[in-house]
Amino acid sequence: MAKSINDYALQVRLDLPYDQAIDKVAAALKEEGFGILTEIDVKATLKKKLDADFRKYVILGACNPPLAHRALSAELEIGLLLPCNVIVYEEDDGSVVSIVDPISMLGVVESPELEPVASEARARLERVGKALGS
Repeated sequence: MAKSINDYALQVRLDLPYDQAIDKVAAALKEEGFGILTEIDVKATLKKKLDADFRKYVILGACNPPLAHRALSAELEIGLLLPCNVIVYEEDDGSVVSIVDPISMLGVVESPELEPVASEARARLERVGKALGS
């Protein structure tokens, strides 16, 4: 059976223009101890590489260093699933923010040591989602 977005992401719709939504996401992540390590401008990349037009869309690689350290200490190969990706894209008169669910991502690896790390990351990212929605 196919999975829906709700199975692996936390999603929030914002009545904000795209650029303001990105700023609000960055601030909310910072409040929960996450920094943005990477920023991929999908629209610009597709235009440059394929000369294809696409909506405003960014992939942010968010990292909470203490949580990343705990996860990597428990399972060295978990780096394949880091950082936590957050996407922001333009839709109609607003923006959509989707945040990967760490429990779903870390569920790929069966490691009891990772469960508390994933739970804490999820709790923090849920608070990010709530802060965005308010």
